[in-house]
Amino acid sequence: MGRLRSFLSGERINATTPPPYLLHVRSSRLFILTTICIAVATDTFLYGMIVPVIPFALSSRAGVAPSSVQSYTSILLAVYGAALLVCAPFAGFYADRSSSRRLPLLGGLLALAGATLMLCLARTVSLLVVGRLLQGASAAVVWTVGLALLVDTVGQAEIGTVLGWTSISMSVSILSAPLLGGVVYQKAGYYPVYYMAFGLIALDILLRLLLVEKKIARQWLPEEFPELSTPEPGSDPEKTAVENPREVAPEALNSLAPTSEQPPLARPLSKYPPVFTLLKSRRLLAALWGCIVQMTCMTAFDGVIPLFVKETFHWNSTGAGLIFLAVIIPTFASPVVGWASDKYGPRWLTVAGFTLAIPFWVLLRFVTHDSQGQKVLFCALLSLIGVALTLAMPPLMAEITYVVEAKERESPGRFGKTGAYAQAYGLFVTALAAGTLIGPVWAGYVRTDAGWGTMSWSLGLFGFSAAVPCLIWTGGLITEFNAKTGEERAAGRPSEWERAGRGEKAV
Repeated sequence: MGRLRSFLSGERINATTPPPYLLHVRSSRLFILTTICIAVATDTFLYGMIVPVIPFALSSRAGVAPSSVQSYTSILLAVYGAALLVCAPFAGFYADRSSSRRLPLLGGLLALAGATLMLCLARTVSLLVVGRLLQGASAAVVWTVGLALLVDTVGQAEIGTVLGWTSISMSVSILSAPLLGGVVYQKAGYYPVYYMAFGLIALDILLRLLLVEKKIARQWLPEEFPELSTPEPGSDPEKTAVENPREVAPEALNSLAPTSEQPPLARPLSKYPPVFTLLKSRRLLAALWGCIVQMTCMTAFDGVIPLFVKETFHWNSTGAGLIFLAVIIPTFASPVVGWASDKYGPRWLTVAGFTLAIPFWVLLRFVTHDSQGQKVLFCALLSLIGVALTLAMPPLMAEITYVVEAKERESPGRFGKTGAYAQAYGLFVTALAAGTLIGPVWAGYVRTDAGWGTMSWSLGLFGFSAAVPCLIWTGGLITEFNAKTGEERAAGRPSEWERAGRGEKAV
């Protein structure tokens, strides 16, 4: 039982406990990044794979009338977002207080496996709804804990680039899932669609069991993680952190006492969870609003494109899946966008993404009938919207980390020794969930009641509502940013804001 507990939590039993097999590989940055990307991809794939299947399965398996298919399709997509919305803050709060990020990740698998099995066997709308709720709960754990683990692993300096890869996983899986789901459903039937899902879950289980966090690996490899070195047995961890402030893990940054570069007195720790402090930041709220708008626009496609191409171009589920390639391909530039965010800051990339998408959303209203030219126009507009969405997402994800680091610099120790990364990304996932909830409902019901054209231009205007706050607050208040940048550049050195955007320590 002791070894089982050690395997699940990663805690070393005693001085004679041997290190895990292949510890160097299993605790490496590449392996951890790969594991989190596949975990994110699995959850989002399971969200999207039934998008082209739902309209057909609701009629053939659940007996839903054709006139109600659009409404039930939007509902099944939206309840996933509702579960994500409710569970993400709790997942973040728990993860910041858990001794291991790995245990919550493993726990999320139980909900994921049960949800997938329920969806596979369900023949009523109520069971389909419950299955989607369980999927959303699992995604809340995976996203929140996984992103916090990435920050623990790489720190702030490269977080934009790393989250660019995560953004690829999310975008590719959420948009390729309808493609694969439609093709497999058309060629092989209903159950083979879920065989893909069970295969991904099995791979996800294997990788999560193999993963070893860096703070766990340091128990055997302290020389390879000097920044994560642990105190000697019997010593006071907090005292050691004060005496050796540079020998502390990024996730333990919050336990440091003030240094010569910090204010002499740190603000007392609040009795309230860090999430309340974070929510008072207008900079964070702007980023979260941007995430809501971003995910609303992305998931709006899932709710309407399969039915739109079926009715307009007379395509089957295969065509409904293949059309998502137009949006997927641009997302492969996400790591480059993340690198640019680390180097130059997130403000202008985010604003450019939201602004660039507006005319292309409006132009979708001109796709109205079945012709070769209309199909080409439709694919081109979807691709251009994909480019715009790619410009915005990685900088917004990285901005969450930048805000936590900025708050910590203002008042060291304000988040306690456990930090606030998981709670910050819990808010991020909550924002994604809100977008996942809004997108299918907005697109589905507006298209039903007011038409395709109204749906498209209304989503374009919704994107503009994110461009304005992101311009003002992303990367710091724009008036302070311009003033500080001018002073520093006049002195011939990079500004504090530029260094902060790249993850360098401010002075």
